[in-house]
Amino acid sequence: MNILITGAAGMVGRKLTEELVRRGEIGGRALTGLTLIDIVPPIVPDGVPGAALSVDMADPAAAQALIEQRPDVIFHLAAIVSGEAEADFEKGYGVNLDGTLALLRAVAAQPDYCPRFVFTSSIAVFGAPLPDPIPDDHTPEPLTSYGTQKAMGELMVNDLSRRGLIDGISLRFPTICIRPGKPNAAASGFFSGILREPLNGQEAILPVPDDVKHWHASPRAAVAFLIQAAEMDLTPMGPRRALSLPGVAATVGEQIAALERVAGPEAVALIRREPDETIMRIVEGWPRSFDPARARKLGFEAEPDMDTIIRVYIEDELDGRLPVQQG
Repeated sequence: MNILITGAAGMVGRKLTEELVRRGEIGGRALTGLTLIDIVPPIVPDGVPGAALSVDMADPAAAQALIEQRPDVIFHLAAIVSGEAEADFEKGYGVNLDGTLALLRAVAAQPDYCPRFVFTSSIAVFGAPLPDPIPDDHTPEPLTSYGTQKAMGELMVNDLSRRGLIDGISLRFPTICIRPGKPNAAASGFFSGILREPLNGQEAILPVPDDVKHWHASPRAAVAFLIQAAEMDLTPMGPRRALSLPGVAATVGEQIAALERVAGPEAVALIRREPDETIMRIVEGWPRSFDPARARKLGFEAEPDMDTIIRVYIEDELDGRLPVQQG
C-alpha cells in the first residue's frame, strides 16, 4: 500500500504518519511506501520506504508530479488555515482551492486509476444563521474564504467520485483541540491556547467571551478519523461524500471549568482576557454544535467530553504527567 500525504509536516500530518508507520498496514494491506509533502520537507520515519518533498501546492506544476507513483491512498491535508486564508486572499485560494483542484484533476487524468482520496474539510463550510445543533442535511453556506475554499473542494470530491475517477470522502473536521506546540495562524487557535499554555505553566490569552460555544475533537481523534476514512467501504455514503464528524460541544467557560477540574485553579489563573474584535467577528459565525448522526452510524467516534480531551493532551504530549501547577 503506497500512501501520499500532503501537509505532512503539520501537526495532524505528523501524527498520522507516525500512526501509519506504527501500524505498518492500512485496510489489511501492508504499508510499502510513504510520500510526504509540505512546503517544508517533512521527516520520514524509520521503518517504511519513503520520500519527503518540499512542494508548494499553489504551484500548478506540482500536482502532476505528486501522483506519478499512483498512490493507493491520498490524504490531502495541505491547507492555509482559517485566519491566514482570510487575511491573504491569493495565498488562501492558491493553496486551499487551486492546489486541491489541481491535485484532483491530475488524479482524474490518469487512466485506469481510482485511488482512495481523503480530503480534510472543515465545519467552517457552515455559516450563520445556524441551528444548534446542526443536522446532517443542513446546507453549507460559508461566511469565510477558508470555509468557501473547503466547500468547493467537497463538491469536486463528490463529482469525481460520482464519475468513478476517485473513491473520495471529505471529512468536516471539528476544531482540533488541544493542538500541541506553538500557536498557529488559525482564528480558532485560542481554543487550544487557553488549555495548552496553562497546562505548561504559561500565560494564555482569551480573546472572546466565555459564552462562545464551539465543536472540538482531539488530535488523537483526528488521526482515527483519517485512518477510518481510508479503510472503510464508502458505498453506503452514496453520492454525498462529505461528513460532519463527531465532537464535543463546549463553551469557552466550559473549557475553563474542565481545565480547573483536571489541572486545578492555578492553571485557570494563567488565563488573561484580552478581547479581540477581529477574532470575535470570525468566530461568531461559526457552528456551535452538530448532530452527526450519519458519521456515527458509519462508526466515527470522538471524545465524550472536554475533560477527556484535556487528559488526551496530558497523555500524548506531557508523558502522562500531571500539569506543573499541581507539582
